[in-house]
Amino acid sequence: MASVNAAAIPAARFDASADLRIRLSAAVASLIVGSGLLAAKYVAYQLTASTAILSDAMESIVNVAAAGFAIGGLVFAGRPADRNHPYGHGKIEFFSAAFEGGLIAFAAVMIVYEAGRTLLAGGELRQLDLGLSITGGAGAINLALGAFLIRTGRRSHSLTLIADGQHVLSDFWTSLGVVVGLLLVRVTGLVWLDPLVAGLVGLNLAWTGLRLVRGAAAGLLDEEDTELVRKLLAALNASMVPGIIRVHNLRAIRSGRFSHIDAHLVVPEFWTVERAHDAADTFEREVITGCGIEGEIVFHTDPCRRAYCARCDIADCPIRVEPFRSRPALTVEEVVKPDVVPG
Repeated sequence: MASVNAAAIPAARFDASADLRIRLSAAVASLIVGSGLLAAKYVAYQLTASTAILSDAMESIVNVAAAGFAIGGLVFAGRPADRNHPYGHGKIEFFSAAFEGGLIAFAAVMIVYEAGRTLLAGGELRQLDLGLSITGGAGAINLALGAFLIRTGRRSHSLTLIADGQHVLSDFWTSLGVVVGLLLVRVTGLVWLDPLVAGLVGLNLAWTGLRLVRGAAAGLLDEEDTELVRKLLAALNASMVPGIIRVHNLRAIRSGRFSHIDAHLVVPEFWTVERAHDAADTFEREVITGCGIEGEIVFHTDPCRRAYCARCDIADCPIRVEPFRSRPALTVEEVVKPDVVPG
């Protein structure tokens, strides 16, 4: 059996430096906007003495810290592969996402603590109208910023930007909850609703933080990326040509936005090494192009051993032992199956 190695195919048409500039610009925008909103929310807390607004401000502190960490993570992740890091530096983005999730969880604990303390000790609210206006405006800005970060992160396959965007969107929902809670306080006069809303905000943040940590852990442990496998399956089926008989033992992981894929190709056993190599190279380019990803594929070629004749459509095969019937589309179950030759 022969191994066929592939380099990163789309490098010629992918401008990595331009992509990195886009991602860094988004992260810097998040840092600048987050810092401004933090200042606004702190002013709102000083004006109102509201625990709910304080909880919103505490989340913004996390936003600012996470945005700063995200910039460093993106710079490091954008560095090319080297001798010490042959698969690149993209996994730093998983650490960045885990760090942000941990910060969110810590903020949630502090918010719940402060809410409980205020609920027991009592408190007095003031200038609610002004505080509501500031908090509502900050929430609207966060909604726009979060949507922008997630859209940019998905377009550039950046887990760091997606995590930051999800956090900013959670900040929007926090602000919305605070506004609703304070409106209820204003209408009913029940001051204890203020720390109650803050406590609910803290519990929601804890869930957001745990989800981010869970997603980062999945990336660090190379958990199967089902979305990437589905893209690969569609590209494999669209690129199948005579001679590429079947595909199996596929494994795919992401390191930041760069994908590493390896799989086994079944090719006719009478092909020369050179012919198998050329066919695998061509197939590989088609698959990468069809997926629309930045990455590399390493193919290992297996001889057919005359076990796939019913699914092999090579017209001039000199070793066929049974006629060709049909070549069914590849399925997820087949492409991820280990290297087992059918009987």
